[in-house]
Amino acid sequence: MTFVLHSFFNSSTSYRVRIALALKGVAHDVAGVDIRAGAHKQPAFMPGRNATAAVPVLSDDNGFSLGQSLAIIDWLDTHWPEPRLVPLEPLARARVLELAYLIACDIHPVNNLRVLRFLGSEFGADSAARDRWYRHWIAEGMAGVERLLDAYGGGPFCFGAAPTLADCCLVPQIANALRTGCDTGPYPHAMAIYAHAIAQPAFIAAAPHNQPDFDQ
Repeated sequence: MTFVLHSFFNSSTSYRVRIALALKGVAHDVAGVDIRAGAHKQPAFMPGRNATAAVPVLSDDNGFSLGQSLAIIDWLDTHWPEPRLVPLEPLARARVLELAYLIACDIHPVNNLRVLRFLGSEFGADSAARDRWYRHWIAEGMAGVERLLDAYGGGPFCFGAAPTLADCCLVPQIANALRTGCDTGPYPHAMAIYAHAIAQPAFIAAAPHNQPDFDQ
């Protein structure tokens, strides 16, 4: 069985899944989907691969296809339980999901490409206005992340010595914040985790600049 991850190198949701695949050592190929050029909306990808026309999608040569990064990582945890990314112990599980959902549900959706483009096309927001929008939601969301880490975290990863789903979500979000010029100074705890994580082999393998579709 051959797995294929349909991914865009700068997509933080794709990045989450690449980290999880690398941590678990699941062999797969990567198929680049250029969302900037609208490739995710072409018939070759939608609806055959993903009815929601979004990356990432994990598929195999037996007809399996699954979208949504958190669903994919949960599926991976079920089939490749080591290393476990969502803990089984109830409180540890709750803390990991609390932080992961803050990033995946509160920060990412309002700052993804389709929202930023809609702000421009429908409301006339220029690049400066879109940048202010992006930085506002990063600041508001990351402040919450930092408070959660200060209250419940314990390094070098978000919740201890091993990475979890929280780290799979945090690292791509910080990478995007840095790429778009956001001030990350107010988040020293999160940035220390980021610095530790990106030096680890699985995170290096998953990094945007190491993807076959990388294009500056």
